[in-house]
Amino acid sequence: MSTRKMRDPVNQPNVEFAETRGSIKLGLLKSREWIYDPRRFLFSQARYKFAAKMLAGRQNVLEIGCGDAFNAPIIKQEVERLTVTDFDPEFIASALAHMPPEYPYTALVHNFVEATLPQKFDAAYLLDVLEHVDAADEKTFIGNIMASLTDDAVMVVGMPSLESQAYASEGSKAGHVNCKSAPDLKALMQSFFRAVFMFSMNDEVVHTGYHKMAHYIFALCAHPIPHDRR
Repeated sequence: MSTRKMRDPVNQPNVEFAETRGSIKLGLLKSREWIYDPRRFLFSQARYKFAAKMLAGRQNVLEIGCGDAFNAPIIKQEVERLTVTDFDPEFIASALAHMPPEYPYTALVHNFVEATLPQKFDAAYLLDVLEHVDAADEKTFIGNIMASLTDDAVMVVGMPSLESQAYASEGSKAGHVNCKSAPDLKALMQSFFRAVFMFSMNDEVVHTGYHKMAHYIFALCAHPIPHDRR
């Protein structure tokens, strides 16, 4: 029992948590983001909440481009098993160092432009990743992800809209070589899935409004097309 007492008893569990579990530490990516752009910290988490709700109940889920995996617990709260991947070893080292034991995941260094994974997953998601993949490589990239999915898998793809780039900060635009409009993202994903549902997002709000006024777009994909029929 802690000797520190909060004035309002409803807040006492916070003291006990700090003294027993301890405070969390942010990883390589989110530490900098929290200092330099706290608002982005918030709406990036909202993107993961949407993905988590869409993937709720899935048994074996794959993330592509996890960064330091700070948002992985948002997904893990809704799914049975989670594997997070990134092509940068520094990010994976940070993801492993800061993994909360309450929300365990497997973290792997992997580049889907180059190869698939031998495991099979019933869901995958990639948020703020596809815009960093050269257009010449995008079908190879997605094809390698598809090769790791089961026949009934679903996928969530999120990225900044092409239209948003005229208003994006230099930091937000860094590395963006392949932003797309909603119709173009839908057309790409229809090469791999029979059903693709598009959503728009502004700040923390996901909606079905006019895509050209959206800062961010989602493709919710279902019913994978077999490789020999694409």
